[in-house]
Amino acid sequence: MQHLSTHKFVNDFTEAFDGDQSGDTQPRQTPGVLYSRVLPSPVKAPKLLAWTTDLAADLGIAEPDENDLNILGGNAVNPSMKPYAACYAGHQFGNWAGQLGDGRAITLGEWPLPDGKTWELQLKGAGLTPYSRRADGRAVLRSSVREYLMSEAMFHLGVPTTRALSLVATGDQVRRDMFYDGRPAPEPGAIVMRAAPSFLRFGNFEMLSARKEYENLQKLVDWTIERFYPELTGADKTLQWFKKVMESTATMVVEWLRVGFVHGVMNTDNMSILGLTIDYGPFSFLDAYDLNFSPNTTDHPGLRYAYGKQHSIAYWNLSCLANAISPLFEDPKELISTVESFGPVFYEKFYSMKADKMGLDELVTGDINLIDDFENLMAEIQPDMTIFYQLLGDLPDGLTDPTAIHTHFTPSFYYDLSEIQQDLLAKNISIYQERLGKNTISRAVSKSKMRASNPRFILRNYLLYEAIQELEKGNDQLFKKLQKALATPYSKTHDEFFALRPQWANEQPGSATLSCSS
Repeated sequence: MQHLSTHKFVNDFTEAFDGDQSGDTQPRQTPGVLYSRVLPSPVKAPKLLAWTTDLAADLGIAEPDENDLNILGGNAVNPSMKPYAACYAGHQFGNWAGQLGDGRAITLGEWPLPDGKTWELQLKGAGLTPYSRRADGRAVLRSSVREYLMSEAMFHLGVPTTRALSLVATGDQVRRDMFYDGRPAPEPGAIVMRAAPSFLRFGNFEMLSARKEYENLQKLVDWTIERFYPELTGADKTLQWFKKVMESTATMVVEWLRVGFVHGVMNTDNMSILGLTIDYGPFSFLDAYDLNFSPNTTDHPGLRYAYGKQHSIAYWNLSCLANAISPLFEDPKELISTVESFGPVFYEKFYSMKADKMGLDELVTGDINLIDDFENLMAEIQPDMTIFYQLLGDLPDGLTDPTAIHTHFTPSFYYDLSEIQQDLLAKNISIYQERLGKNTISRAVSKSKMRASNPRFILRNYLLYEAIQELEKGNDQLFKKLQKALATPYSKTHDEFFALRPQWANEQPGSATLSCSS
């Protein structure tokens, strides 16, 4: 195990590409470069609030000593680090936003692993960069807690994601206007160390294409392929690479839908080139099953990033990436054809995922209609998604009586069902029971599939809200409980959290409603 302060980092990205080496944090355009060198800004009193032991063990990083803590808090750097902020662009809420970049994230360098691969270690909330625009480059405790816990929750759920290695309180106050309503207030500051094989995103490629820096664009594509997809060779390797990106993006979104996750701000600058969930802001898990649910107040006028639209937005974002790399193709016909194949790729993964959640052995004739009808039922009665699927897994064999069916699922309801809704529920469950009877696998195996696909613990927003409120008062008891519970989301070990969202949370800012400041 090696310490952050003494182990030798590598800097493959900064050595491979041109960057602004001035260290100037003045907000500005940076044409011709892929990053800007910048040092983290010191903080008053860094204090370690959380350390991800299993991730640290996987990466071979020693538990932090005082010197390491100074690095985690932005007060020092290892001499082998070459910290930088990446330059990228993006489409935000469907509109071209131009240059964006790491406004409050600073990549310290790449941590080498014994197998020759590396992981980027990045501080979020570490101070000004040239891409901070009108912001201060800092992060507040509430947003940092949310990112730290949710990164790890998603990992343990089996969803592709970036990770979080540490959470550090800075001892400084940061002013934030939580809902952009003209009422800024001081909040405690914090920094998260994020970790991933790469933080490259669609927007890195969009930036180069928009500036017509095609030589840099080709170089970045080739570098990405060589580093993360070395098996791709030949004259069509760029097209093969795009197919890989499309497939991993489809997989990621299907996994979001499986666990009921809503990202909240699927801008192209928030889309990982490796198909990882990245940039945790105004996210939420579903409580009631509502396809039009978006936790992001900024998204509420059009609900562009609602739960049930995420696959469509992924397709739209992939189209933007394809457009960005199209200058690298003599004839973009095959690229266009690949983008248009997203639908079949996504739906094959989607229906397979739904079959696992319902305990079906394999998809056979009629199952697509069964699943679609089930989805329509869920959208109509809007039960708690997590609790409903747990009850589905516990459904007694042969239960067909409408009253008994309604009673069985009642713990998942947020309101009393009408008679029509009760009849619809009974009809769908009866048809489902009949289909289960045709499984070629045993009921025990079917239930095992369901248990592996349906989490019992999810990191609900109201739990995060409560943990943040307590942490701001110096109490980390609930935070620690949630940290422990998220590590075993498919077990009954932490059933104190297996409950409907409480009534008070329906309108509570920071729980029911979030902003991009979250």
